[in-house]
Amino acid sequence: MIATLRGEITIKEEDSLIVEVGGVGMRVHVPATLREQMNVGESIFLYTHFVIRQDAMSLFGFESQGDRDLYTLLLSVNRVGPKLALAILSSLSLDTIKRAVFNEEFDILNRVPGVGKKTAQRIVLSLQDKLKPTDALEQVASMSDTDGEVLAALTALGYSVVEAQTAIQSIPKDAPKDIEERLRLALGYFQ
Repeated sequence: MIATLRGEITIKEEDSLIVEVGGVGMRVHVPATLREQMNVGESIFLYTHFVIRQDAMSLFGFESQGDRDLYTLLLSVNRVGPKLALAILSSLSLDTIKRAVFNEEFDILNRVPGVGKKTAQRIVLSLQDKLKPTDALEQVASMSDTDGEVLAALTALGYSVVEAQTAIQSIPKDAPKDIEERLRLALGYFQ
């Protein structure tokens, strides 16, 4: 029904943005990472997914078409509703979710608040058949176990999964592959 949205952010709420479009303020639920980087008064373009329930109508917005498509796929998983799917995209990057699915790394999804062990398994098993590998996905799937261990170490130190992923992505491509060095470089991101 509503596929995209362009407008000006008038209010930032705890879990959504109010975007003014043609004089109408529309509440759009967005991933936390997107909400945090946006400011009131900025223009925004979102790919949207409109959810109609018996008791509510909600609009969910995403920065890229890939994020929206993955959100839609997550909704197709049994017992994953709109808010849980949004929580997953708020906690994990698109590449991390795809890596978890292709490598059957249930524990990565299990770190998201609200995703238990069974739900993580259900997501992985359901999405394996629906996600189609591409060159980029194969690179994500073949991401080293070293970075997975660095991610686990950073989250054990109290950083969120999103913060840990951002730190790992900041590591230079030509950096050594040993865990200690990569962890040191990732921790340098936070200084």
